[in-house]
Amino acid sequence: QVQLVESGGGLVQAGGSLRLSCAASGRNFSSYAMGWFRQAPGKEREFVAAISWSGGWAIYADSVKGRFTISRDNAKNTVYLQMNSLKPDDTAVYYCAVARTLGLKLSQYDYWGQGTQVTVSS
Repeated sequence: QVQLVESGGGLVQAGGSLRLSCAASGRNFSSYAMGWFRQAPGKEREFVAAISWSGGWAIYADSVKGRFTISRDNAKNTVYLQMNSLKPDDTAVYYCAVARTLGLKLSQYDYWGQGTQVTVSS
């Protein structure tokens, strides 16, 4: 079993930056792909970014491509999401999750964190 704890959320002005972290506990963290998803009020949870177990491959939603960067440090059991040029539309609760293979479907992910709130003011 894997436990995930997100941190780094907060309130930021449009155009600003935040870095989210997701610390994982449990065995074999480096064997799993990791993903970030987000859910805005009244909307479904949506894919943001994901990274392969080695960190060599990453995929992004079109809405964040060029602004967000996902990375991981397997020695620290941590995955990061660097968010730049933030927009009010990025306001949501951000979740990290674990999957056996790299992908963008929610159903591929087995374990989820509790989420961290990101609010972008205009």
